[in-house]
Amino acid sequence: MSAHGDVDMGHTVAGWTGTTLALIGFTGAGAAVCAAWTPGIWLGLGLVAAAGIVTWSLHLAGWGKPGGPRPRAEWDWRTRDTAARTGHAQCLGCRAGGPRRAAAAAPRPELDEPAGQEFDPAPIGRA
Repeated sequence: MSAHGDVDMGHTVAGWTGTTLALIGFTGAGAAVCAAWTPGIWLGLGLVAAAGIVTWSLHLAGWGKPGGPRPRAEWDWRTRDTAARTGHAQCLGCRAGGPRRAAAAAPRPELDEPAGQEFDPAPIGRA
């Protein structure tokens, strides 16, 4: 059992690549601020923006996976997500990937709640 229980926190190629690029971009922009080099600030911030685009592209290509319960065999960060072609339910990145992916990733009511469990809209503590 991991420190997070039986939940994979989504450590993926997309996540590690995006984090590394963003870290380099923020470090470069911070160094440029200290050196008062305006073009360097913009270059660093451009790399941060590129990190977001690269992460999103890798996620749509199957190198990212949503966090949540999954079999332990799929926990390795190099495991490719085979469900990425159809999109992930509740995933903003998949919905932004286009209408075909958004339609496939649309949440299905029959899958949202386990059988026999009803949603109670009353807040906790109120009858």
